[in-house]
This record gives sequence, C-alpha cells and structure tokens, in this order.
Amino acid sequence: MRIGVIGAGIVGLAVARELGRRLPDARITVLDKEYEVGAHQTGHNSGVVHAGLYYTPGSLKARLCRRGVGLLREYCQEKGLKYDECGKLVIAATDAEVPGLDEIERKATENGVPDLRRLDGAALREIEPHADGVAALHSPHTAITDFPAVARSFADDVTAAGGRVRLGVEISRIGRRGGLVRVGSRTEVFEFDRLVVCAGLYADRVGRLAGDEPGPAIVPFRGEYYRLRPDREDLVRGLIYPVPDPRYPFLGVHFTRRINGGVDVGPNAVTALAREGYRWTDVRPRDLWETITWPGSRRLAAQHWRAGVREMYGSLIKSAFVAQARRYVPSLTNADVEPAPAGVRAQAVDADGSLVDDFRINRLGPVTIVRNAPSPAATSSMAIAEHISDRVLDA
Repeated sequence: MRIGVIGAGIVGLAVARELGRRLPDARITVLDKEYEVGAHQTGHNSGVVHAGLYYTPGSLKARLCRRGVGLLREYCQEKGLKYDECGKLVIAATDAEVPGLDEIERKATENGVPDLRRLDGAALREIEPHADGVAALHSPHTAITDFPAVARSFADDVTAAGGRVRLGVEISRIGRRGGLVRVGSRTEVFEFDRLVVCAGLYADRVGRLAGDEPGPAIVPFRGEYYRLRPDREDLVRGLIYPVPDPRYPFLGVHFTRRINGGVDVGPNAVTALAREGYRWTDVRPRDLWETITWPGSRRLAAQHWRAGVREMYGSLIKSAFVAQARRYVPSLTNADVEPAPAGVRAQAVDADGSLVDDFRINRLGPVTIVRNAPSPAATSSMAIAEHISDRVLDA
C-alpha cells in the first residue's frame, strides 16, 4: 500500500510514523512545501505539554490530550529528548475570576489530570514567589519540551522505517484515477492508495483541492510574545496562566519557561494579514482576501470586535501588553521584557462565525483531511496519529 501525508508538522509526521508502525510493508511518503520539518505552528509554539485542564470532558480534544501526554512523555524518555515537568499555576487574580477557576478544576478533575491542588493566595506564592492572586490551581505535571526536536525525531523514525520525507514540494492539485489518489506539484505527480492531509495553516485550501467543503476556513491569528530579560528570569519558576475567557479558544497572556532557556510572556491573539504573517509587515493579498471574504470572518468580527480592538491595542502598545501580564506578576515592568518571535495559529472558523474549538477530521473515500487540529495538537500528536490511523485503515 502507498500512503501519502501532506504536511511535515508534528501531526503529519506523527501520523506517518504511526502508519509505518502499523503497516511495515507500506510505502509512506510525507510531502511539505518547506525545506525543514515543523516550520510553522510546530516550530513557533510555546513548547508546553498540556495536561488537559481546560477541555470539555468526553471531547476528542480532552481524550486525545490525556492519551497523548503519556505517549509523548514516554517517547521523550526513550529518545533522550528534553522533557521537564516544571508545573503550572492557573491564577484567579480577583474574586470575579474564581468561578472560572472552579470550572477549570471541575473539567480537569473529570479529565483525570493527576495531583491537582487548589491553593489560596499565600500557598500559590510558595510555588511562584513573585506571583499574586486570590486563588490558583496547581498542575504539577504540566511540562515543557522541544517540539521541533520531537518533530525531527518523528521524521527520523519515518525514514528509518523505509518511508520518505520529501521537502520543498508544494502541492497544487489532488485528483482521483482508477481508485488511486493523484497528488501533483509543478514538477511531479505522486500516486497513493490513501492520502492524509495535515496541512495546518493551509488545511482548508488543500482540503478544497481534494474536493472537501469550503468550511471551516482557516483564519490566521498571530500570537506575539515578549521575553523576560536574562537578569529577570527569576520572576518565574515554571508556568503562570490566567483564567481564560471561555468565549475564546485562546488562553490569554501568560508566562512560559522554555525548555532551552528563557521565559516568554504572551501570546496575544491578533488577526494576521497572511497565513505566515509573523509580523505586521507580512501581508499576502490572497490570504487576506480569503480571510475577509469568508462569511464566518465577518460574523466573528461583528460579534467580538471589542476583544479584537483590545488585542490590537496590546499589540501596538507595549505597556498595554505588559499590563495584562502584570496582573499575575505585579513586579513586572516594561523594562523587564524584550521582543521575542511570534507564532501564527491556524484558527478554524465556521461560516456562522463560530471558532472551532475541537478537532475536526473529514474523510472523502481514501482521503482523510484534518480540518482543525488546535492546541493541544502538539501535546496530543501521537494520540491524534492513532486516531487518524484508525480512520485511514478503516477506509
């Protein structure tokens, strides 16, 4: 059997690896337009291995996260990859945020997140001396890792098993002929018995090439970061998060210790002007046109324009950005942070303006299309691979 995977991010590579494990005689080929694996969302995320605190119990997101974190931890141990259970505090800064913290605790408990502790203001400062709040939830097993290194290791596994990872191949057409799936670039045509699309920021566009429906569309949101100056990294020991707004699939500005050193502050969430729009100056007319003409984008803007203005203000005014983080670490000043690289989130938006929060996977005969793989996709990647492999082999 010949199986193709479009996308050499961590999810696509995990899928290719899992299919190769299940079908040792299959010929697995991964295709990606970039010249390195994990070039976009995998290479620009926070590095947090999520424990499963926020996700609706019983949802695919919750189940795959809890399964995935165990698989990932074991894999990193087996391969000698960095993995640090530095722990995470979710802090209610005011009494008004305590009901939200209660709801997170309820979900996390139902999801089976281990060793959770509810803390008052004094107890949370024993864990994070510079933090402040009226209450907190401590998840001691929330971890950090190097997801680009994990992705490279997955790619090595694929090739070691006889598969191929073909980089610099941009797909322009997908068709069917005689039961085969034909995938073409400008210079080559590949034929597969099964195809899996894990195209991330281009999931909707590649999905349409395969004949899938228009929605949900990908609306790119840039997440901007600052980084604590090296002499101020002692402000944070592990991970410090706010109680997020339940209306959005974003977790708010938080503090993230990185596995290779440093502490990031962020991200915010502003609409990017290109699917690879890591800066305000990154503008691609086609990407922007697709965003503004998608009906869901207009409805989303109409419903949440105040939040959009607030996020944009924080993007443009450093002091406004830092003020959000200062609610949880009061001694933080503008001088304590410096700019850090941004990431872009492939946010799926339905035509009615709803932000798609769970995994969404479509199947068109021999083609399986991952239309939405939101955070914690990196954490869940090995479990997602199991789930997708079940569907591919059932086709």
